[in-house]
Amino acid sequence: MVNLTIDGKKISVEENTTIMEAAASNGIPIPKLCYLKGINEIAACRVCVVELEGKEKLITSCNNVVKEGMVIYTNSPKVRRHRRTTVELILSQHDCECVTCSRSGNCSLQTVANDLNIFDIPFKMQLEKQPWDKHFPLIRDSSKCIKCMRCVQVCDKIQGLGIWDVEGTGSRTTINVAGHRSIDEADCALCGQCITHCPVGALRERDDTEKVWKAIEDKDKIVVAQVAPAVRTAWGEELGLAPEDAKVGKILDALKRMGVDYVFDTTFSADLTIMEEGTEFLKRFTSGELKERPMFTSCCPGWIRFIKSQFPHLVKQLSTAKSPQQMFGAAMKTYFAEKLGVEPEKIYTLSVMPCVAKKGEREMELYYEEYAGHDIDAVITTRELVRMIRSAHISPDTLEDIASDRPMQEGSGAGVIFGATGGVMEAALRSAYYLLKNENPEADAFKVVRSQGFQENDGVVEADFAIDDITVKTAVVSGLANTRALLEKIERGDVHYDFVEVMACPGGCVGGGGQPIHDGEELAFERGKNLYYLDKNADIRFSHENKDVLKMYEEYFEKPNSHKAHMLLHTDHIASMER
Repeated sequence: MVNLTIDGKKISVEENTTIMEAAASNGIPIPKLCYLKGINEIAACRVCVVELEGKEKLITSCNNVVKEGMVIYTNSPKVRRHRRTTVELILSQHDCECVTCSRSGNCSLQTVANDLNIFDIPFKMQLEKQPWDKHFPLIRDSSKCIKCMRCVQVCDKIQGLGIWDVEGTGSRTTINVAGHRSIDEADCALCGQCITHCPVGALRERDDTEKVWKAIEDKDKIVVAQVAPAVRTAWGEELGLAPEDAKVGKILDALKRMGVDYVFDTTFSADLTIMEEGTEFLKRFTSGELKERPMFTSCCPGWIRFIKSQFPHLVKQLSTAKSPQQMFGAAMKTYFAEKLGVEPEKIYTLSVMPCVAKKGEREMELYYEEYAGHDIDAVITTRELVRMIRSAHISPDTLEDIASDRPMQEGSGAGVIFGATGGVMEAALRSAYYLLKNENPEADAFKVVRSQGFQENDGVVEADFAIDDITVKTAVVSGLANTRALLEKIERGDVHYDFVEVMACPGGCVGGGGQPIHDGEELAFERGKNLYYLDKNADIRFSHENKDVLKMYEEYFEKPNSHKAHMLLHTDHIASMER
């Protein structure tokens, strides 16, 4: 233990603790902008400086460790003057139009400036303006960037893609797409982790809420919405709702109040995905097709973008099944359109997703019989949903927990856990077991693939499952840097699997790039626990027992992996790369 004094308070902390951590553990907050524990500890912003007795120069608290006998002042006149000047200089190169910023009210720079009572900027304003494709799902506003380096480090260390880099020198130092490329030319997976780790509004998702409002206003459009499992774990965070009160039925109620015609839970199409993907896996596994390389899940569009740009020769190993989002859209514009007796063009499909990559995925095209178009017409993130609820002046405490519409109402616990890392694998194994043995396993028989062990195992969990004389070797991986490492092991022949689930975002969709932002906090694994609780208490815990899915097969798709199912619910990944 190390003994020191901070702001007159004698404290004792473990050695190798930073000054910032020591202060925080004793109720003394030190402001910061660039710091992210274990990711960005470069003291670039210098907002976290403190005064060390006996030392002339101020020192940064985020990357200096405590030493025996230190006497630290976190808010001395010298510290306050330095911190205020530093923030004023940052503001002089920052677009301070907070009322038109997506992060207003949830911005670290705004908080620090307000705490320092900064009302005027004494320095000349010099804003950087870089061109940007505003149609791309991820938007960067260079005039708001404070050069904290978080996006660079997150993309490099967590996702292993290196999309962002530093360019220029001195006062002209800035952040841009690496390699002097445009964002369209870069290999961005659209995971959105740079957005959720940006302390200001320099990075955000493309806002599609006005497009949705226009569709709702259009008398010739029937707006049909779906809500992904992971959204229910986070939407209440920004609206002051406790997790137990933020039920998916209340989201459906909010959408109805906004004017959406039909509302559904994506857990239905998660179950549909398991029927298709599980059947496909058993066919490919029993035919010997997976002896050399595993089948990979295809639910995560960030992962799909990653494999197509980084490991294109492995694309053929992907499941051909579309994601639950796209399957729902395809069903809406065929099966549901027939139920309503309307042309598919009248159906406007809206997805509420925890993900920025879903905005890119919606560009997938649907060609079936006489209809050509998109499965999905618009995707909004959880953050955009919250903005729409506020825009509609809906008071969260008045929302009711309503049921989704028919005929795609039912969803299983297996479908719910799609939102957490390991959930797709567990759901698929539950149904694969049934398809092999014609009986259900224990519902929790495959829980070893769940996400609780991920942080200790480099984002990977491996498990072998024996079903009679058949052994299925599986792996679940979370985060794209971890994914790259795993794929390289598979390529070298160091490991062999039959079935691999990949989620681009650490912790899965619950930690997606479209979820509410809590600066410096990682809530994916806490949110995931909510989904497993819902699964445990669900009336149905197996996708193959979803009666509404079974009825859809009976009335429309005939059976999993039928010709009609392949035409609507599957895709050719290689052909899409060539287009």
